[in-house]
Amino acid sequence: MLKLGLIGDNIDRSLSPRLHEACGCLAGITVSYERLIPGILGLSFEDVFAKAQSDGFRGVNVTYPYKEMVTGLVRVADPAVRAIGAVNTVLFTGAEPQGFNTDYSGFVQAYKVARKDTGPGTVCLIGAGGVGKAVAFALLALGADAIVCVDLDRTKAQALAGALKATGTKTRITSSDNAVHAAQTADGIINCTPLGMINIGGTALPQAAMGQATWAFDAVYTPEETQFLKDAQNSGLTVISGYELFFAQGLDAWALFSGMASDPAALREKLQGEGA
Repeated sequence: MLKLGLIGDNIDRSLSPRLHEACGCLAGITVSYERLIPGILGLSFEDVFAKAQSDGFRGVNVTYPYKEMVTGLVRVADPAVRAIGAVNTVLFTGAEPQGFNTDYSGFVQAYKVARKDTGPGTVCLIGAGGVGKAVAFALLALGADAIVCVDLDRTKAQALAGALKATGTKTRITSSDNAVHAAQTADGIINCTPLGMINIGGTALPQAAMGQATWAFDAVYTPEETQFLKDAQNSGLTVISGYELFFAQGLDAWALFSGMASDPAALREKLQGEGA
């Protein structure tokens, strides 16, 4: 039995259990994958994390709002992930937990599938939290011309912009607390806030502000068709759904958990057959 879990808030509709159980089925491995919600368990995040480790979990995924918090509890070997400052996959192996970020690698893959060799251009990135950081660094790897880091908390946007500049990138980096203004000159618009999630709702940007862009991505995948993506599609933009990031990062996480790769086509077919 491969014992796995997901720690986060508002994850009762998460598809992660189905994805990893499907990977296990394809590999002939029995997988147990639990949703671990600190508020429902009546425990702090740190206590839930420690309990998962002591209860024999092979590893856990970590999602909103704990991706930055968990970095203080793990060893991160990859300098790129240390620079991101957020972790979404943890292995309980060896003397201390090991932290990884498959949002970073997953976004690169999801973008290339949708846009092939076309570069991101100038990107308005809304949301400077854990997933926003991973996507921002992925945009550097994809060769973005410019990134405007946007967050209602201007200090968070400035901090992310500073971390990106510290890499020595040639990409132009700025920050803002005004998404509508930042989107006006953007080729790509990205939502990395929780707005649009089931039980949260809303959208990070009104449709009227999307007219100049050519593509959009929403990190939210429950529901898969958010208001943000509906508006982007109605404005004629190429859209990349949060499900594609979920799928790609899940494949990378499974490889870390199990030490085996899963066939993307077979996994997609199996999940679609199960209605996921």
